[in-house]
Amino acid sequence: MLDVGASSQPALAGWLVAFHGRDFRAAGGYRRAVTTRDDVLAMKRRELAATLRSGHSVDPHALDDSAYRGISLGLPAWMERLSWKTFQKVFHRDPATGVLRGWNVRVEQRGLDAPSQAKERSGAPWTFGHYTATALPPRMPRGIARGLLIDYSPERGLMGRLRDPIVALDEGKVELLLGWSYLDLGIAIPTPSYFVLEREGPLEHVVAAPA
Repeated sequence: MLDVGASSQPALAGWLVAFHGRDFRAAGGYRRAVTTRDDVLAMKRRELAATLRSGHSVDPHALDDSAYRGISLGLPAWMERLSWKTFQKVFHRDPATGVLRGWNVRVEQRGLDAPSQAKERSGAPWTFGHYTATALPPRMPRGIARGLLIDYSPERGLMGRLRDPIVALDEGKVELLLGWSYLDLGIAIPTPSYFVLEREGPLEHVVAAPA
């Protein structure tokens, strides 16, 4: 029988993290190691897909009136140069309908660690891509079974067919989320686009839903 005395527990904990990707707690046994933003940024597309499948549920009420810095993942560098690397996603609990809805905000490209600074258009933050955040439908692509679905149905055209499942990377917390984009054209058309969302703080500017 292996002797796990107090002096050997730190070394054993390190071995468990390295070998199993888990953290050891003497009082509680095993617990999944917390995934950090830098962990996610280092992942290849296949690892991102596996992390999305193993992600955790997201409490929709925990997203009420919050703002997240988004970092685009999985796209070739030339595509990011033509679009953006960072953006903002926000969530707003509409008091009139009770629906959790949101939109994207174009931000100044100031690096991955600078607080989001919205670009402006006509004197207001430049927003686009309105969505609702809903429960996952019964059938999801790529074996995704937990999380929420960002549904762009409020938009017209092809944008309205876009769907982004998002999952929590640490169970019971919503500070760090992982998402992926696909098109719902009757069948799911996958895209190479993933993104990580870091909670920045409360929502500061509310815009009306599309008419």
